[in-house]
Amino acid sequence: MTALPAQPVVLEVNTRVWLREVRRRTGRPVVLGDVPKDAWDEITPHGVDAVWLMGVWERSPEGRDIALRDPSLRAAFTRAVPDIADEDIAGSPYSVRRYEADASLGGQEGLAAARAELDRRGIGLLLDYVPNHVAPDSPWVSEHPEYFVRGTADDVRREPAAFLDTGAAVLARGRDPFFPPWPDVVQLNAFEPELRAATADLLTRIGRVCDGVRCDMAMLLMNDVFARTWGRYAGPAPADDFWPGVVSAVRDRHPGMLFVAEAYWDLEWALQQQGFDFCYDKRLYDRLLHESPESVRLHLAADEAYQRGLVRFLENHDEPRAARTLHPAKERAAAIVIATLPGATLWHEGQFTALRTHLPVFLDRRPDEEPDTGLRAFHEKLLSQVHKSGMRGGRWRLLHPEGWPDNPSHRDLLAWSWSGPGGRFLVVVNLSGHPAQARVPLPWDELSAEEVRLADVLDGTEFRRPGSELTGPGLFVDLAAWAAHVLALEPARD
Repeated sequence: MTALPAQPVVLEVNTRVWLREVRRRTGRPVVLGDVPKDAWDEITPHGVDAVWLMGVWERSPEGRDIALRDPSLRAAFTRAVPDIADEDIAGSPYSVRRYEADASLGGQEGLAAARAELDRRGIGLLLDYVPNHVAPDSPWVSEHPEYFVRGTADDVRREPAAFLDTGAAVLARGRDPFFPPWPDVVQLNAFEPELRAATADLLTRIGRVCDGVRCDMAMLLMNDVFARTWGRYAGPAPADDFWPGVVSAVRDRHPGMLFVAEAYWDLEWALQQQGFDFCYDKRLYDRLLHESPESVRLHLAADEAYQRGLVRFLENHDEPRAARTLHPAKERAAAIVIATLPGATLWHEGQFTALRTHLPVFLDRRPDEEPDTGLRAFHEKLLSQVHKSGMRGGRWRLLHPEGWPDNPSHRDLLAWSWSGPGGRFLVVVNLSGHPAQARVPLPWDELSAEEVRLADVLDGTEFRRPGSELTGPGLFVDLAAWAAHVLALEPARD
């Protein structure tokens, strides 16, 4: 098992799409066990700590057939890839038949070889786990109907889209409380003790082949959420919640295994308390894209320990591509925010080159797009330099830019500091489309008697300021629209 850092940088890769494009470039069949070195290099730039190979498990043939017959899904597929063909539709990676690496990707041997390749590079491997549901042709459906939310023949007649009659039992189709049932999955019962034990056993087995799991829609299994979703169908709620017992049982066998929750509805803190190392910070994503810098600043006023358990991102397979939702200059500013905050950071393969197509996860082909090599260079330098600096190994602190009565532009600046073994660092980002000015008082009183050298770790520019100015009125900052400083500070002793 690769030991991941306390705040890992993770790159999500759509495994089937990536392998297909590697095959096209090399002109030969490629599975996980024989990916060429240069292809691994592309998805493991310096500063990436872990790769999430999304979609490696055996997908459901029955789920794929359901998708092929669904007019709304077919329309979405065609919007993304106008010339899509049936052979390009693999089915949903979240309609899992078995937690075995798909034979078309190289099977378990190929997955083991991929993990070994990443381990040689000091890179961890994350894989998916879908706790809420399984495919209708999962062996559990016939072998363990007690694991599922059950219905009756009357339920099937009344709501045929919400229940599945297997011939041996009536089982509910998977859902969350705010949307219609998903037609290609069957709902597990989070209140069932035998299901909880089976989940722990399965995750323990998964823990032998990876360094961590990203748990899909993890909050759906929480007692209060599950009870609201399923009511009488779920039966009485147990005294204990789902995740604490499951995570504890898995960590008895895999103490260092990482648990990442896809989480919404402001349940991040609760899931952290139930055992998750990291939870999606969807609230920050929404504020960066749609709200004011002040809204972002208020979000970042939360306790540092809580923030260290969040996953920061600008896109993933569920969200639109950043190149489509953000102006290029704003995307760079937001990337600096993400890369320099506490917590895990999640990046998406294709994000660095400004791919714009939001690809449905059912597909294993995406349209050709011209990559933005300049944007890739920016992102790779950002991740590399932040990693090299060691800033995120220190203590983080939110700072408060100060303005003047006739100049409120300081409200558009975000600022924070890092201090620790790597040194002292200051990050200031103008999260607006116009110039902004402020004074940023720094928290290091010990610098007040020194002249201080400030060096930007991204562009190499340097300047000097009296420490008394930095710790008194504060560093004067004048940033162009969407510009940023990522500064290393040290006494100027020459």
